[in-house]
Amino acid sequence: MNDKRLSFLGIARRAGKLSLGFDAATDSMISGKCKLLLLASDLSERTTRTVLRTAQQTQTRTIVSDITMNDLGCAIGKQTGIVAVTDKGFADKLKTLFNEQRQEE
Repeated sequence: MNDKRLSFLGIARRAGKLSLGFDAATDSMISGKCKLLLLASDLSERTTRTVLRTAQQTQTRTIVSDITMNDLGCAIGKQTGIVAVTDKGFADKLKTLFNEQRQEE
């Protein structure tokens, strides 16, 4: 696992700062606990549309990543395409890592 973003997501998972899956992420956004929503690149269009609507309503910062569900699953130990980061520090660091990755491309 060469990708710093995936390594950092694994750390956040072990720290208990992630909500995984559609229902958990939606609950996290509605309750105001979600600081960053991360979506896998191969998430279905319907699911993406639905979760983005909730993110917009709750004004949750969202990143549609270039990371696949399979890679996410390997990094965090659960196959999912939706990850809600519930800690501001972890969310800020992930935003930075994703911005750095985009600048390198």
